[in-house]
Amino acid sequence: MPVVVLVLLALLLVFVITVLVKTVRIVPQARAGIVERFGKYKQTLPAGLNIVVPFIDKVRYLIDLREQVVSFPPSSVITEDNLTVEIDTVIYFQVIDPVAATYEIANYIQAVEQITMTTLRNIVGGMDLEQTLTSRETINSGLRGVLDEATGKWGIRVGRVEIKSIDPPPSIKDTMEKQMRADRDKRAAILTAEGQRQSAILTAEGQKQSAILQAEGARESAILRAQADRESAILRAQGEGQAIQTVFQAIHDGRPDQSLLAYQYLQMMPKIAEGDANKVWIVPSEIGKALEGLGSTMNNLQGIPQEVDGPRTRVDMGPSDPQVPSAVGEGSEATAAVQAAIREAEDAAQPRRAAAAAAGEGDGGSESPAPPAPPTAPPTS
Repeated sequence: MPVVVLVLLALLLVFVITVLVKTVRIVPQARAGIVERFGKYKQTLPAGLNIVVPFIDKVRYLIDLREQVVSFPPSSVITEDNLTVEIDTVIYFQVIDPVAATYEIANYIQAVEQITMTTLRNIVGGMDLEQTLTSRETINSGLRGVLDEATGKWGIRVGRVEIKSIDPPPSIKDTMEKQMRADRDKRAAILTAEGQRQSAILTAEGQKQSAILQAEGARESAILRAQADRESAILRAQGEGQAIQTVFQAIHDGRPDQSLLAYQYLQMMPKIAEGDANKVWIVPSEIGKALEGLGSTMNNLQGIPQEVDGPRTRVDMGPSDPQVPSAVGEGSEATAAVQAAIREAEDAAQPRRAAAAAAGEGDGGSESPAPPAPPTAPPTS
């Protein structure tokens, strides 16, 4: 009898524990439990401790309410220009209605994948390859709009749709690489040409400026040379004019006579004979008369008196200092030569004057001129 009671008590304890287990259900955070009674939806259990009727109510599904990320395998899509590309997509979604997600569709993940593939083919089919590669944001927005509308009745909200990769065929990749390489080469050639163009422009500008500066320098140099030549010519002309005036004044002051002319002829003879190549002498026509007057004091040269009477008349020579630089002055060689010639002329004229004066005193004031005295010999160097 006691054994039977113990067995019954044990069975009763097991039954009570089973009833408690079936009655108390703990739902984790961010989960929702779907309760069915006799196979029919009864209620949705929230997170935490929940009490259900044992053996009658059953928690059929635990739905995850967190946002989920599903990466679908690559799908082949044909573009508008009949090129096949492989596109990988990533879907971010969240269950907002556990009952609809449980009873409206059997497998909502698979449904989302299929809708994503069909919508992607529809969107990419209206684009060419270049648009497909550069319009990811447009594709994402189109996919999200279609998926959000289609999955709304399933109790699912699509948060984001991302295109993970777009892979064109290998031949297209090779062609694109060649095109990109050609484009880069083109840009490099353009940049090189631009650099050469700028270099040529700068070089031409430099040559232009150099030519302008050289022309200006040549012009300034020519102007300076012309001014220097003008000043030099002016100075030479002033010097020659001063020399001529000095000689002319010396001639008037010395009152030359026939003896001075003969002496000048004798001075010209060595200069005529200068030079080793001189074979012919040019003798002036008056040299005979000059020699006659030099050898005989009785004969007179026409146009040149034996003596000069009357007061001396000076010629106005202007300012005594010529308008020349300080380098051409009284101490220059030209002035010294002129003064030496004047002294020689005066020395040559003095004996003749003395002889004439003596003759005049002996004749008692006779008007006939005295014979000219022989000229003195030129000083030997």
